Amino acid sequence: MGKATGFMEYAREEETKRDPLSRLDDWKEYAFPFSDETLARQGARCMDCGTPFCHMGLELNGLTSGCPIHNLIPEWNDLVYRGRWKEALERLLKTNNFPEFTGRVCPAPCEGSCTVAISDPAVAIKGIERAIIDKGFAEGWIQPRIPQKRTGKKVAIVGSGPAGLACADQLNQAGHSVTVYERADRVGGLLMYGIPNMKLEKEIVERRVRLLEQEGITFITNTEVGKDITAEELRSQYDAVVLCIGAQKHRDLAIEGRELEGVHFAMDYLTGVTKSLLDSNFAEGGFIDAKDKHVIVIGGGDTGADCVATALRQGCKSVVQFGKHPALPEQRSENNPWPQYPLVFTLDYAYEEAKAKFGADPRQYCIQTKKIVGDEHGRVKELHTIQMEKIIDENGKAIFKEIPGTEQVWPCDLVFIAIGFEGPEQPILQQFGVETVNNKVKAPYGKYTTNVEGVFAAGDARRGQSLIVWAIHEGREAAREVDRFLMGTTNLP
Repeated sequence: MGKATGFMEYAREEETKRDPLSRLDDWKEYAFPFSDETLARQGARCMDCGTPFCHMGLELNGLTSGCPIHNLIPEWNDLVYRGRWKEALERLLKTNNFPEFTGRVCPAPCEGSCTVAISDPAVAIKGIERAIIDKGFAEGWIQPRIPQKRTGKKVAIVGSGPAGLACADQLNQAGHSVTVYERADRVGGLLMYGIPNMKLEKEIVERRVRLLEQEGITFITNTEVGKDITAEELRSQYDAVVLCIGAQKHRDLAIEGRELEGVHFAMDYLTGVTKSLLDSNFAEGGFIDAKDKHVIVIGGGDTGADCVATALRQGCKSVVQFGKHPALPEQRSENNPWPQYPLVFTLDYAYEEAKAKFGADPRQYCIQTKKIVGDEHGRVKELHTIQMEKIIDENGKAIFKEIPGTEQVWPCDLVFIAIGFEGPEQPILQQFGVETVNNKVKAPYGKYTTNVEGVFAAGDARRGQSLIVWAIHEGREAAREVDRFLMGTTNLP
């Protein structure tokens, strides 16, 4: 695929990023797309692999390797190299309902298992994917696909995140009448309120939602299933129900001072800021503001990084992010071989911005928060930590030990907890009567059926907190099983 010797002739090129300091003045996406000429060169780097690991979509050593939706990556890389963009779009859409999302916010496990990446930087798969779908919209190639026939069957989907949207898209194209229920005021779930604008501008989400509406899907917002409409009502009105409610039960920090004013869950912070930006460009003031405040983010993942970037744009006085693990190595370690997802050090957009603003990477490693201390008014004023040492015991299990004498006190006005999610919220599951296991909906992979007839589950609600691309994969597969349940057979992939 691509040019036979392209991977030897051309180096990997990265998308051009806007200046880190200047982009703090707005909420626009931080990266510019590739030019067509650059994309042709990057597509040419794709090798004629005997086995293209980039689209295998497996979990190796607990991490995703390759594309879970099995994108036909070598095929559309070759077509981009040859300038056959419309054909590249057709191949891309065969497996991916929403390339405009994955091309922006997916961590690209496909690139980690790219064959070129055995000894050289991977093919720029993610950037090519984004370019294909963006050109499709710009050229008017993306048009509503109106189903020719309707089956008379009705399906309710609870939750409008990537799993729910993918499931709705597939079922609608199969001819079923699909209604998506969303408790928030806008459609998109995590895509709308969980990811900040600088990574995914909301017009991109809204554009896709408008297209799905034109194709026949009904969206009902500001409606919480279990409260505004009961599970029993939903089951009586529809032939099948799919629970795509995500894993939104926050993992909390059980330490002294957690109850103090100024300590918040990270997702509450991000959601409020994005909603205020969209509603009034911050005019109404109904959000957590980090302006002129010392900010500490507890949790070393992507959500924590988004908190860092958001606080910077609000004009924080300082920002630090705590993680319990050591810094990742510059190169793959021996126990992290290709084609596993590469656990290597990177400078995320947020850390690049913090370094430009304050002169240092905001991340602190191997650190544990011992307590949060407040002032006489019950507001957080400082945070106490200790350094940790990560040790692998004789059974291969990682344990963390405190290092005496490394205690430290950090002044802070805002603390954001970003240590993940335990699973889906339980009241709605109890109302449907579905069984759970390890705080997740009990529904076998590949089948997505719960113990309740006609009720299915997919995405983070079933598998736990995961990647957007896995949510799309599960939404697509769940749609196939719902179609089989309704019709006795299915043509969905």
